Amino acid sequence: MNHATENDAVVRFHGVTYAAPGLPAPIISGLDLEVRRGETLVLLGESGCGKTTTLRLINRLLVPTGGEVLVEGRDTREWDAIQLRRRTGYVIQEAGLFPHFTVERNVGLVPSLEGWSEARTRERTHELLRLVGLEPERVAARFPAELSGGQRQRVGVARALAADPPLLLMDEPFGALDPLTRAALQREFSALQKSLGKTVVFVTHDVREAFLLGTRVGLMHAGRLVLLDTPQAFMRSEEPRARAYLETLRLNEEILAALAPGVENQMGAEDGG
Repeated sequence: MNHATENDAVVRFHGVTYAAPGLPAPIISGLDLEVRRGETLVLLGESGCGKTTTLRLINRLLVPTGGEVLVEGRDTREWDAIQLRRRTGYVIQEAGLFPHFTVERNVGLVPSLEGWSEARTRERTHELLRLVGLEPERVAARFPAELSGGQRQRVGVARALAADPPLLLMDEPFGALDPLTRAALQREFSALQKSLGKTVVFVTHDVREAFLLGTRVGLMHAGRLVLLDTPQAFMRSEEPRARAYLETLRLNEEILAALAPGVENQMGAEDGG
């Protein structure tokens, strides 16, 4: 397992446990983790393994019941919670936009709260809408209900970037989209991250998405990190749960291989016709 140096680590978990009242076992148990500056660290795992809880511990939506979480070298309990969240972009499934705000007001919310002028906020909002592939002239005055699912997610990414935060937290942001839109947004986000160089913690249960977007992939199970490595090393791992995820990729390949002869025959018949 690789470790970041003190200067490289934007987020550090030291022996973190999170136990919710009324549950028989901790959701997170003894977690040690470092997120390096400029990387996209993907947390992969089944539902209930602790991925989203880990994310919420970073921006102090939750506070650890044991150990400590450091963001930029400071314990999250020492941060002003509002200031910490404004320095941390947050993107969730279905974008989480305010339905009664226009697109422009949704994207410009944090800059406005930070005291930016109206002109500067509007300029930044339009810049970011273009960056995520939307035309401000067409969407800025619309409300979220007037957008497609893919457009709402693009607006959600723009809003998370609005005040230029050094850290982005993304909780299955593309999980509710249809496969074609999801694949398009994955490609767009990958290109965007390469150009912006933000530090990103990205939660998913999709191993393909993890390999496509992640600098490193952390595999979680029952509140523990069982593997943390590059996608290339993950594919070589003998860890049983990692092997189980890799089997899903092989299954897809087998399905495509089984379908291929039928597709080729059909195409041949069409050409002959």
